[in-house]
Amino acid sequence: MASTDLNWITNYIWGIADDVLRDLYVRGKYRDVILPMTVLRRLDAVLEDTKKEVLETRELLDEQGIIDQDFALRQAAGQEFYNTSKFTLRDLCARANRQQLTADFTAYLDGFSPNVQEILENFEFRNQISRLSRADALGTLIEKLTASEINLSPDLVKNTDGTVRHPGLDNHGMGTIFEELIRRFNEENNEEAREHWTPRDAVKLMARLVFLPIADQIQSSTYLLYDGACGTGGMLTVDRPLRINGADPNRASWAAEIKKM
Repeated sequence: MASTDLNWITNYIWGIADDVLRDLYVRGKYRDVILPMTVLRRLDAVLEDTKKEVLETRELLDEQGIIDQDFALRQAAGQEFYNTSKFTLRDLCARANRQQLTADFTAYLDGFSPNVQEILENFEFRNQISRLSRADALGTLIEKLTASEINLSPDLVKNTDGTVRHPGLDNHGMGTIFEELIRRFNEENNEEAREHWTPRDAVKLMARLVFLPIADQIQSSTYLLYDGACGTGGMLTVDRPLRINGADPNRASWAAEIKKM
């Protein structure tokens, strides 16, 4: 996705904060809502295509009395996470009753796999639900993040004539958007400009420092990496290193590809 598209999506999400939260939160607290809601919408969009398979798998496992369902549900979702509630965020847009929306949204959150529950706990997002609900802001947030004007899905969106309306948003693009939102919120709070965010040029430099010394030793394969300070995973989603995995593994082309970063 082009940088202009990424900037547009970032500005759209940034604008939601002022449109929906202005009289409900002080500006420094907008991020307590916008960041987790952005993550939820991304996860929701990624899981939309396999929602039916996950629900059918859950029903079958329940019928067979299988308690440990995590592996099977991840396989059904085609991801390392899943949601077993009967709702998607788009489903919740139709809720006119505030109490029903709150109940269904809570059930939606509860349906996520344990690894996503950990993310929600770290955001402390459930603490915001009652406040958003009382102000009728929860439904508006969901509507704006699922609107046709924005696409947080990895799949492209087409017009009725078959032309592309929105390109798909890959993990690297999503990470870039999230990092930019973090940067803006930190600046709003007068925090150190890069206390929680690493500039993309610094990420590329670090990737070069990691790969260049061993470029002639790397084989085209799948690798497991551990990073205790991974953050948004910028080092793992820099475009060039990912493409290198599929390149001709001879030494010259590895080095050439890395130097293009």
